[in-house]
Amino acid sequence: MTQIIPKPENLAKLVYVVRGEKALLDADLADLYGVATKVLNQAVKRNLDRFPADFMFQLTPEEWERMRSQTVTSSRRKLTAIPYAFTEQGVAMLSSVLRSQRAVEVNIAIMRTFVQLRRLMDSNRDLARRIEAMETRYDEQFSQVFDAIKQLIAEDKSRKAKPPMGFL
Repeated sequence: MTQIIPKPENLAKLVYVVRGEKALLDADLADLYGVATKVLNQAVKRNLDRFPADFMFQLTPEEWERMRSQTVTSSRRKLTAIPYAFTEQGVAMLSSVLRSQRAVEVNIAIMRTFVQLRRLMDSNRDLARRIEAMETRYDEQFSQVFDAIKQLIAEDKSRKAKPPMGFL
């Protein structure tokens, strides 16, 4: 029976930011590839020279505990071993270690997910720049309004300071 290849929008929830890097955990990748986590990690260990620290790293106990306390999905992992995290480059390298057709198809879906996440982040940066430009422009306009209001208040105070005219 052929398993359905996940769509990028469904994979995005499996991507975590760890140490400033977008990464997937070994157990989630193993599920996607249809292999046991132990099998995935053994394949990686047999090819450690292909996985430098910027491709794959093991979480610290503190990082793992923080993730488990913040997310429901990571708390489902009942293994005692602390997971490995694979960056985009590490996931790409997995396709050379896991040679099944499913691994190739899943890797394509994961790469598309990373591309979509990058596009989303770029559009968010662009939106943030536009909002900042609008704030600056409106701050300048409002400062002119506030200056005019202050001037009116100052003129009003100067009028009140003059002695009254006429009979008392």
